[in-house]
Amino acid sequence: MLTNQELTDKICKISLSKFSLSFEHQAYWNNRLRTTGGRFFPKDLHLDFNPKMAEHPEFERIILHELTHYHLYRAKRGYKHKDTDFKRLLAEVNGLRYAPTVEHKKYKYQYTCSKCGQTYIRQRKINVQKYRCGNCYGKLKIIKNIP
Repeated sequence: MLTNQELTDKICKISLSKFSLSFEHQAYWNNRLRTTGGRFFPKDLHLDFNPKMAEHPEFERIILHELTHYHLYRAKRGYKHKDTDFKRLLAEVNGLRYAPTVEHKKYKYQYTCSKCGQTYIRQRKINVQKYRCGNCYGKLKIIKNIP
């Protein structure tokens, strides 16, 4: 995992190579981001990135998306997602339009009904003596622990 300074340096290099413009502000990792790849803050011009996206193969394209917001805002052009300037520049630099999905829930248990075959995937272990199938009220049995 890169530090915030290493992330900022990486973004500076990408900005110079793709936009021929310098990135003069700071970039940070934000652990609170869940589904977003990154965020641009017009108030102080810094960028936040989701650390879960750092290992994603499309991470550089996420950076390009946020840099598109950044450079258009500084040029006083349309920097929002709906603006034509944004859509055009994003396509030119081949940035991602939407953040890719990341697996954030770990399912550990799989159950099946012995009567109708309905399967249930759960994060927590359930008491098969107490709970029954929601469809046919049949007995549940554990199939496997998903690692």
